[in-house]
Amino acid sequence: MLTVPELLDRTAVVRSHRLSVAPMLDRTDRHCRYFLRQISRRTLLYTEMIVAQAIQYGDRARLLDYDPQEHPVALQVGGDNPEWLADCARIAEDWGYDEINLNVGCPSDRVQKGQFGACLMARPEQVARCVEAMRSAASIPVTVKHRIGIDDRDSYDELKDFVRVVAESGCDRFSVHARKAWLQGLDPKQNRTIPPLRYDVVYQLKQDFPQLVIEINGGILDLNQATQHLQQVDAVMIGRAIYDNPYLLAEADAQIYGDCGAVRSHSEVVIAMLPYIEQQLSQGVRLHSITRHMLQLFHGCPGSRAWKRVLTEQGCKAGAGPDVLLAALTQVSELGS
Repeated sequence: MLTVPELLDRTAVVRSHRLSVAPMLDRTDRHCRYFLRQISRRTLLYTEMIVAQAIQYGDRARLLDYDPQEHPVALQVGGDNPEWLADCARIAEDWGYDEINLNVGCPSDRVQKGQFGACLMARPEQVARCVEAMRSAASIPVTVKHRIGIDDRDSYDELKDFVRVVAESGCDRFSVHARKAWLQGLDPKQNRTIPPLRYDVVYQLKQDFPQLVIEINGGILDLNQATQHLQQVDAVMIGRAIYDNPYLLAEADAQIYGDCGAVRSHSEVVIAMLPYIEQQLSQGVRLHSITRHMLQLFHGCPGSRAWKRVLTEQGCKAGAGPDVLLAALTQVSELGS
């Protein structure tokens, strides 16, 4: 049982994360997160979703290792077994993660077959049991990412009941994708675009649960939109817009957190990556595994296409090293330079 000071400290931690980069399959791996951290010091970063069984029985070092510079960093897990998820929470804490997040939003067929992800929205009591088990196993914050509904079960009353039941188990941060999910008929990509966005529903959750940290996700394209949402909710999660234009994060520390420290230029971000790249190459990582996340760094800048071409064509070659980035850097000009 957490003491009152510990509870207050945990609440302060989850409230401090006003902006996050969404967990994205095949995108937010450790190399992507290290790269994004060179742009923003404060934004909360998430792993890809990792299935609980994989953490229990798989190669944990490959799945869970990260660079200390990535903090604050959260582990997202998928599953519906409280015992397994409790083990994941213990492991996440031992590994030094700042938060563990339960995925209740993924609509993929594979996830549905495992009876977790978005289909868990129909089982709030089971989600509550999972959260309770995870909280009992570790002292780091346990949070939930979910949709506003599934299929025809998309009434506000049902959503409100889901949040109430899960909150009673001890979860105090909910990251809400402001679309419902169709479990049949739409694939995961379609589920990110076809169901209409309903930001008003997420705003209403915050009004009905003022004591909870409510984070909004879905269709948010830039920091100006994020700032507008922060007038209604506690936090904003942005996904593909940042992956497609990572330098959006350059002003995040100042605009979202009031942290007016020095902002790295695009080129300075590249230079900051070079020691990390050399270290990873010495451990057998191929350059392309890192630079594939950097292709959009110069989005909108003169020479961006040439930057991407050099990284794509040269970065995949055997023995490719940091010199590829330096060659690509000669192809671009930064906006305003």
